[in-house]
Amino acid sequence: MGLFDKLFGGGKKKVSKETVETRGMHMPDLNIPVDEKFTIHFKKNGGKFIYCDSFDEVSEALKNIIEENHWEELPFFVMNPRLEEKFSKANLRFTNKANDSEIFFTTCEHLVAQNGSILVCSNQLKEKKLNEVPDNVIVFATTSQLVETIGEGLKTIKKKYRQGIPANITTIKHFQSTEENANDFLTYGSSTKHLYLLLMEDL
Repeated sequence: MGLFDKLFGGGKKKVSKETVETRGMHMPDLNIPVDEKFTIHFKKNGGKFIYCDSFDEVSEALKNIIEENHWEELPFFVMNPRLEEKFSKANLRFTNKANDSEIFFTTCEHLVAQNGSILVCSNQLKEKKLNEVPDNVIVFATTSQLVETIGEGLKTIKKKYRQGIPANITTIKHFQSTEENANDFLTYGSSTKHLYLLLMEDL
């Protein structure tokens, strides 16, 4: 394993904080494992990352997020019935109307190490644009969804959905405004999201 072993025991070394912070955004990628690379870029984008060994830990982390943000009385906007079923015992209220909620609870297709983004499509968004879902986003994903690049993620999607490639493929990349992404033309027209990633080990 990469970062996860190093953060939670058993690792031999880490990429130093100084190394990460002093590298410019246009510098070549560090030669590090895909999981560690994703976490570095994801946190740099402003995302909040919670690694979980089991679904019980995911449920506990979700409970803590709700308490931290005082979301106990708020419904979660969900467009995936299977996700709603999986968390049916989590004492959550769900809604299928975005305007009725401040929290978008979703899965994703892939986690892209290259830039720390979340790859989603019509399986998660239906026909909605990112600016049409709530600004608070909680993503449930697994370590098997990690890929090196967007291109690799797109190839996997194409292979997985041979009967019909899903539409509305896009990435959620910026989770808070920073000096580095403020003038990024690639973010034009997109909306910054306050994002939590619940990442469960499944490898």
